[in-house]
Amino acid sequence: MLATSELDVIGGDVMEGADDDSARWTAVVSRDRNLDGHFVYAVATTGVFCRPSCSSRQPLRKNVHFFASPTDAEAAGFRACKRCRPSAVGETHNIMIAKAIDIIRSAESAPRLEDLSRRFGVSPFHFHRLFKAATGITPKAYFNAERMSRLKAELASGESVTSAIYGAGYGSSSRFYETSGERLGMTARLFARGAPGVAMRFAIGECSLGNILVAATERGVALVEFGDDPQILIRSLQDRFPLAELIGADPAFERLVATVVSLVEDPTRRSDLPLDVQGTAFQEQVWQALKEIPAGSTATYAEIAARIGKPSSMRAVANACGANRVAVLIPCHRVVRTDGSAGGYRWGVDRKAELIRREAR
Repeated sequence: MLATSELDVIGGDVMEGADDDSARWTAVVSRDRNLDGHFVYAVATTGVFCRPSCSSRQPLRKNVHFFASPTDAEAAGFRACKRCRPSAVGETHNIMIAKAIDIIRSAESAPRLEDLSRRFGVSPFHFHRLFKAATGITPKAYFNAERMSRLKAELASGESVTSAIYGAGYGSSSRFYETSGERLGMTARLFARGAPGVAMRFAIGECSLGNILVAATERGVALVEFGDDPQILIRSLQDRFPLAELIGADPAFERLVATVVSLVEDPTRRSDLPLDVQGTAFQEQVWQALKEIPAGSTATYAEIAARIGKPSSMRAVANACGANRVAVLIPCHRVVRTDGSAGGYRWGVDRKAELIRREAR
């Protein structure tokens, strides 16, 4: 079994010559199943590539090349081994993660990592790594997000706070209040009543894409919206947070707005602004995947769906992009259609195209 530090470096395209080729070779020699899906090895003399655990005859080290994925190996002219079927590893992993998500969603308490990994016949470390790679969050974080989604639904249906807490699967009210601030940004009672009195600062500025509204709680930025009419932007803020205590900008907040505007003018800059946004577990998976798209690059809705382990959820991915309320900070503008066209954008496709153009430049 390879150490964590050895596993973390596996990646890239052609992997021949990397410092950790010795670690990969060790995995091939030991036929380590925990490394299946992390890389493949190809044999120059046979023209075949395999997964690390393949039971075929061990090749000579001098004839072996390492690749990050079956696609890379095929691009280099190698064909898949018919014995270990390395190209099917990703499909097997997707099925495993989909089943694990079903288990987590139906669980009343967070499943133990050891129990989940044992169910699928892999090590806890390997399962944890695959789950996070597919969903963008850990199994425990996924469970917490699902439970919080159930709580919000209970509250929205008119249930009392106590009933909602137990209905969502929290074993006790004290257990909920230990984590509620991290997820809601307010207590459950305030959330149920529409967040009356929650202080939210806001300001409207101008940028090259028109007017821009920025609103934030003490926890982080909650809203960034473009518009052509400042009054419409203010009404949108009031509709979104009808019972919050809206406070006009002070000099300190205006500096925050200036930072957001600078990110609009130069979207290649990396944002480290804290956010106070909540969504369903699925939406948060999508948003996390969006934040991992490098500036100057784009991804298709299908690619994002594949990255979160749900390749058939392109429409749901598009809806999650549309639910994003913090323009630029969660870069939903970097997601395009398969044919390369812009697709939809909450604040207008012209603004989306301009942001993409700026990043490409």
